[in-house]
Amino acid sequence: MKPVPFDDAETYEPEDEWRRVSMAGSDQFSFEWFEKPPGHSSPMHDHENEQVCLCLQGELTVATEDDSVTLQQYDSVLLESDEPHRVENTGNEFAVGLDVFAPGRSFDFWTEREE
Repeated sequence: MKPVPFDDAETYEPEDEWRRVSMAGSDQFSFEWFEKPPGHSSPMHDHENEQVCLCLQGELTVATEDDSVTLQQYDSVLLESDEPHRVENTGNEFAVGLDVFAPGRSFDFWTEREE
């Protein structure tokens, strides 16, 4: 067993007030808790990992090149491997979510990505 207390977990802030916390995971899957301020959007991006985005609090709009969906509390969406997408907080309060990636990944995706 490998517990990861939230307060001890690796944390990364790709942009001001957009915080990501790496939860328990492995090479096969990883969990990242995140919070976004109102109006914040990640850049359009893609990655080899499949991704499930679960909205825990607030409102998140997930957009691909062809479609978009707005997630309310406990709604989720599956993004396929290499599917370009962005996640935006379209609500008026901080949004909190959980991303699940398969295979697992590290914060290197954000620290080493090219703009």
